[in-house]
Amino acid sequence: MTSSQHEATAEYARALDEADELGSFRGHFWIPQQNGEPVAYFCGNSLGLLPRTAEAAVREELRVWAEYAVDGHFAPPCPWFSYHRLLTPYLAELAGALPEEVVAMNSLTVNLHLLFATFYRPVGRRRKILLEYYPFPSDLYVAQTQLRWRGLEPSQCVVFAEPTSGEFLVQTEDICSRIVEIGEELALVFLSGVHYYTGQRFQLEAITRAAHAVGAYVIVDLAHAIGNVELKLHDWDVDAAAWCSYKYLNSGPGGVGGLFVHKRHGGKAELVRLGGWWGTPEEVRFRLLSEFQPAYGAEGWQLSNAPILAMAVHRAALELFHKAGFPALCRKRDRLHDYARWWIERVRTIVPQAPLRIVTPEDVSQRGCQLSLWVGANGKELYRYLRAAGIVVDWREPNVIRLAPVPLYNSFHDVYRFGCALLNAAQALWGGGHRGVERG
Repeated sequence: MTSSQHEATAEYARALDEADELGSFRGHFWIPQQNGEPVAYFCGNSLGLLPRTAEAAVREELRVWAEYAVDGHFAPPCPWFSYHRLLTPYLAELAGALPEEVVAMNSLTVNLHLLFATFYRPVGRRRKILLEYYPFPSDLYVAQTQLRWRGLEPSQCVVFAEPTSGEFLVQTEDICSRIVEIGEELALVFLSGVHYYTGQRFQLEAITRAAHAVGAYVIVDLAHAIGNVELKLHDWDVDAAAWCSYKYLNSGPGGVGGLFVHKRHGGKAELVRLGGWWGTPEEVRFRLLSEFQPAYGAEGWQLSNAPILAMAVHRAALELFHKAGFPALCRKRDRLHDYARWWIERVRTIVPQAPLRIVTPEDVSQRGCQLSLWVGANGKELYRYLRAAGIVVDWREPNVIRLAPVPLYNSFHDVYRFGCALLNAAQALWGGGHRGVERG
């Protein structure tokens, strides 16, 4: 379907929902209410919705704890000792990885620090870290504090791949050119899979190839990518990556994170790392060795035993992904995104003085669910107007409203509601002679 075929009616949106192959999955989630009716929730890029199966999953592990206590570590059918392995096939599928290359553990920033301990190895002049322009602050803090921890000065070692003047997006060619320019001084490329502010998806295969050509490692923050866009981390030869599970993976606030280490690194016991007892091989874990011996693969970066209650929620959420099938999710993702983009452009046509601009690329290979809407004036007023209308989006300083139509639980009628609210808000804030529309 092309955007020119869309219609601005509730009937049209509901017809799309009736034909939706994934429409039934919405019923597997709790949809928040406002004034007694469901909101149109577009903040899955910040916190995903609660799966209805999560409560039963947690209650089951609480039952095991109550009935077995310490013996729950080995009690069938899902012993806690190896519980993280129940998540591995799902994570490998979403990451485009081999099972031994992924593990559920810790939280995102902790995992990034662990990966830096291994893959940031400054030697001589090779000490620079390349980040994308305007990175998520936590990523910047990781790089800065890792440098200070090693006695290095961030202002001399952190460099950025910046967009062309006046633009929001950093083109792949510009990133690769920056890599070549830094050359033998570059130790690490550290960037996101999908940019949190613009929604731009970075071309990881080409960037990784360029980094390896100059002798640098690549670590990727997949917070806004996993569960959102297609990933092939193994085939792309990415060295390492980490992610959270509370956004598109719907696994709860502060939910357990994940880590990827490419197979060509996973078997190297000599790699420097920060260790803990859960990162040792299972067969020797309880012998309490006098010298750290890492387990094979990504599991060798584990520190502590698994947070079972958080993993129970994670498991319930990942099972829904697997049941839906990622190709089907991507098809619906692109249809929802296209419909939301069409509505924004329609509003800009009807109210041409509205200072609105979509900064997220239209090309499906360069974005996922998220649409980032730059607002040149009255941005917070627009945000408040949408929230008052039951449209849950989020505001990012200095002037962007983000919305993420998520295929597992968002409907086309949600997007219709957003479009109507945006048009009414534009009329109220910037005028234009059109009387607006009522939500249908």
